[in-house]
Amino acid sequence: MRVITWAIRIALFVVLLAFAARNTDPVTLRFYFDLAWQAPLVALLLAFFVAGAVLGLIAMSGSYLAQRREIARLQRMASAGRKLDATPASQPPAAEG
Repeated sequence: MRVITWAIRIALFVVLLAFAARNTDPVTLRFYFDLAWQAPLVALLLAFFVAGAVLGLIAMSGSYLAQRREIARLQRMASAGRKLDATPASQPPAAEG
């Protein structure tokens, strides 16, 4: 299974490397107020991919931190419950019969 996984990774890397090698032509990214930036197409694609990934991580961080707080709270409650269960309980009253 490991060999198949590595073969897929290597094949994907080769395909992406070939894509990058074929798209080195300079392109111009035009902004407002006659501002422009000229760079290779693959560099712009990589920059926008990284920017999207970073923005996605920032957007996700709020719910991630809330989940971590909830997990910590539940773990504290669980450990407190185990401590209470570990204490010897008093004998129940004897049943009349």
